[in-house]
This record gives sequence, structure tokens and C-alpha cells, in this order.
Amino acid sequence: MNPDGYSASEMMSIVAARALRDGITCFVGIGLPSTAANLARRSHAPGLTLIYESGALGAKPDRLPLSIGDGVLAETADAVVGVPEVFNYWLQPGRIDVGFLGAAQLDRFGNINTTVIGEDYADPLVRLPGAGGAPEIAASCREVFVVAEQSRRSFVPEVDFVTSVGYGTGAGDRERLGLPGAGPTMVITDLGVFRPDPVTRELVLDQLHPGVSVARVREATGWEVTVAEHPATTAPPTQEELAALRALIGQSDDAGGEESS
Repeated sequence: MNPDGYSASEMMSIVAARALRDGITCFVGIGLPSTAANLARRSHAPGLTLIYESGALGAKPDRLPLSIGDGVLAETADAVVGVPEVFNYWLQPGRIDVGFLGAAQLDRFGNINTTVIGEDYADPLVRLPGAGGAPEIAASCREVFVVAEQSRRSFVPEVDFVTSVGYGTGAGDRERLGLPGAGPTMVITDLGVFRPDPVTRELVLDQLHPGVSVARVREATGWEVTVAEHPATTAPPTQEELAALRALIGQSDDAGGEESS
């Protein structure tokens, strides 16, 4: 818990929510992305359209869903379609403005690994949940926001397995591969925010959260971090943002307790 009374995950959720603009479409996953998207819709972006992989289009849940199959998504959606239609009609043609992704590993060019840890795919040190729809999200959304806690184990020079392509090995790779989306335009961590260099596409530390130093970010990163000339400082969460976020999470906890009893 920060001395000012908020946690690292609350900081990440609020920064991610702030980045979502009113009137756009957002492909939402469960966890922090769903928390951030629903917080944004309840505050500064009431016209934000939430699309869940299960086929819920324009969902307006009154609490955080427990999974992409949570009934509250279908009950509050503008429409419910099949999963193939979500991918074939909405995602792959580039109709989604922002996609959210998490990462077990992330490298300096924004490539994501959620498949295996270890060099031997057949016999890895850890087998992770896998790709799901992440490769298509990374390829086709107009831009991608990545949210991940930062450490040398997760922010590595080169991912063990490329589950979702960021910028490959650098400038020009997305174009060479025929990927239509812009790629990861924002990586939000518990320490700060990275954005890609417009020329090299390497992730650059562009913003520090309150109380975080560049030295601390370097200690938590597996590559030599490039720092913006004048990195910004993230505005701390307001009391209004914290209250709205905690109410949203509290509603979800209550719902989970009711369903499990």
C-alpha cells in the first residue's frame, strides 16, 4: 500500500482507465482490464463500448464480471453474438479501437509471452494458460494497452515464446508481417508507463508513478531501459477515482460471495 493510501494495482487500474476515451470500442479481458474499462465507463467515458470475447457487445455490467461467461454481460449487452463473429467481423477487420492484454513475459519490443517459461517448448519450466484470443487482439486492434506488474522475471530482454507480436525485432516488422493494428502503444506497470519509440519501436520509459525513481525501474527491468528526456509523473489517484474503483470491486466481491453461498 502506498503511503498515500492506494495500492499498486489501484494505480494501474486508474491509469488504464484514464487512457480510455469516450466513444471508442474496447476489447476487454477479465481482471484488471475489465476493472479499468468498467471504471472508465462509470466515470469519464460513459459512451465507451465494451466488447467481451464471449460475444457480449456493448455490455454494461453493474458489477465486475467473474468471467467472460458471466451472465451479467449477456443480460446488459446491446447484442450477444457467437465467438466466431466477434473475431471475424469485429476484431480482425480492425473495428476495435483498443485491446487490453496482460503478459507473463514482455520484451523491449512489446512482444508478449503467455505460453511457456523456458527454452524447451515441449518440456518447459512453467506452462502458462496460453494464447486464447491474444494474438488476434495484438494483431488487429487499432492499438493495444498492456498491463503487467514489473520485475526482471516479467520484463525480459527476449521472451521465451512469442505468443502475441508487439513490434517483433523492431521497426518495420509489423508491416512485414502484415499486421494491421498499431501494436502496443502503452504499457502500464506498477512503476510507470512505457510507450514505443516512434522510430525504433523499442519501449521507452515515458512516465513514472508517484514516488518511483528511474533507478527503481531499471532494477525491475531485464534490459537497459531507454528513458524519455523528461519523463512525466503520473497524477496520483483522486479520492473520487479511488472511491469509484473500490465501490466497483466491492460490488464484485459481494456478487461473488452471493453466488458461492
